[in-house]
Amino acid sequence: MSDTGTERGRALPSYRELPVVEGGVHSGWGVFGEDDAVGLMNLLSPEAVLRAARSLRTGRVFPLDISSELLTPPLFSRGASRLTPLVSRQDKILDDVRDNVYSQAGSQWDSLGHVAYTPDAFYNGATADDVLSGRRNTIDHWARRGIAGRGVVLDVSDVVASRGGPGESVPVTVGDLEAARERAGIEYEPGDILLVHTGFLRWYTAQPAGVRTRLSRRDTLTAAGIEHSEEIVEYLWNSHVSAIASDTAAVEVWPPDEREESWPFGFMHQILIGQLGLALGELWWLSDLVEDCRADGRYECLIVSAPQNVPGAIGSPANVVALR
Repeated sequence: MSDTGTERGRALPSYRELPVVEGGVHSGWGVFGEDDAVGLMNLLSPEAVLRAARSLRTGRVFPLDISSELLTPPLFSRGASRLTPLVSRQDKILDDVRDNVYSQAGSQWDSLGHVAYTPDAFYNGATADDVLSGRRNTIDHWARRGIAGRGVVLDVSDVVASRGGPGESVPVTVGDLEAARERAGIEYEPGDILLVHTGFLRWYTAQPAGVRTRLSRRDTLTAAGIEHSEEIVEYLWNSHVSAIASDTAAVEVWPPDEREESWPFGFMHQILIGQLGLALGELWWLSDLVEDCRADGRYECLIVSAPQNVPGAIGSPANVVALR
């Protein structure tokens, strides 16, 4: 089999052809080799990058990282970072230091070491010790490769608004994603990076302090996102995407359904990351990009991201731009 990501994508088994594991989930472990630590990012080949570059038309650049001060207070009860200036030589030389920085407090990537499918069972059979030692699945494995590929913009904000709004637990279905793809006139290619726009972050910026405080706590946070279903899992795998990113807190609808009878599909992180090796990007600012897509009718872009190369780190700021 060729090493190009496109041919790898076309040669991937379908979701139903993957082996079934505990809970009825089909598993992508071993598809890219027993020692693989980057998952579906393997599909981001030079060919996929060149294909993405052909989407460039206007030269417009859209930074997708939010300000470190936008989420106030930070979500999931994370602490706020602190910036301290360092001044020397009579105000001639300036430096600074940032403390209390949570790598997943803003626009971010979740590495494949973020969530295990079951205790001590991370993507591709890695153990907690493998992850904590940095041997497997940590963010530096992606950072050493860099991330570049075609971004496919799926704008579901209208349907989310019609069902209660992005700040409510509105599930986005396969039908919703497919309808957005068809409106965009796009056919998926191996390695595509899905950009699901719900309108959450723009909505958040208009909320008063009381709502923001409620959203900051895990037990009271509500947000739209992809639904908790095997249908979504199958759709994402069979689309041969390398990543899915969103402007929401968790990509999946929040809160998860953690009842025993809803396991494992009640919490999608453990499946998408832990079994499929799919990269998740959260809290990306997509609104400006979407407005530009609406203006010219093109819903694709070149995504370029440089995760921080911190050995052993679990997450990273996205450090991502979209180019059109």
